[in-house]
Amino acid sequence: MLKTRRKKKEEHIDETWLIPYADMLTLLLALFIVLFAVSTVDAAKFENMANSFKTALNGGTGPLEYTSPESIIEQTSIPTSENALIPIDDEKKDNGELDRLQLKALQEKIDDYIDKNNLNKSLKTQLTESGLIITILDKALFDSGSAHVKKEAVGLAKEISQLLVTDPPRQIVIAGHTDNVPIKNAAFRSNWELSAHRSINFMELLLQNKKLDPTKFSQAGFGEYQPVASNDTREGRAKNRRVEVKILPFNDVN
Repeated sequence: MLKTRRKKKEEHIDETWLIPYADMLTLLLALFIVLFAVSTVDAAKFENMANSFKTALNGGTGPLEYTSPESIIEQTSIPTSENALIPIDDEKKDNGELDRLQLKALQEKIDDYIDKNNLNKSLKTQLTESGLIITILDKALFDSGSAHVKKEAVGLAKEISQLLVTDPPRQIVIAGHTDNVPIKNAAFRSNWELSAHRSINFMELLLQNKKLDPTKFSQAGFGEYQPVASNDTREGRAKNRRVEVKILPFNDVN
């Protein structure tokens, strides 16, 4: 009989750990609810909720002792642009400045080529926020009313194509422009068509350079609708008849 009682006593499982375990789970649940509520701080609701928990959990003597939302916000460390290790805006700014310096270096290289070959009257460059623009007046490439690149301009196109080779390759847009004088031949119905065909033909000539990636190229025909000078004078119309090679910044494509 004594052995039987002792055996039963030894087989009895101590479950006293369940009480503190249950208390801990209750406190954790309450803590998560409080943190969720604090994420959208409403002072009145926060205070009411805290008071309720204080009543439920032995008068608030535990970790949920009420603290004002303002104090919680002040104590919470939230990274700002001032203490962030790598501020996003600054990083983008640095990348943009580096990109612009690279385009500037490319512009100087092209300008040097223009000066050495006495092409200042036909070619010019301009560095803008939208990219580096190489402007080629139409008389250097085409006969009047024609979209076929002149034979004497083929060498110029090949030289320009060499200047467009960069590592990594950049997006490049070839754009055709005309003056506002209506086209008067059977080949083209409008200045739209003339400008588009000129940009396509010049782009295809550039892409004979196998070092250039065709997937980085696109073309556009703007007709007479993006003039750079007045069409009221002969000189102005001559400036408007042009092909533009726009080399885009990297941050405009990503």
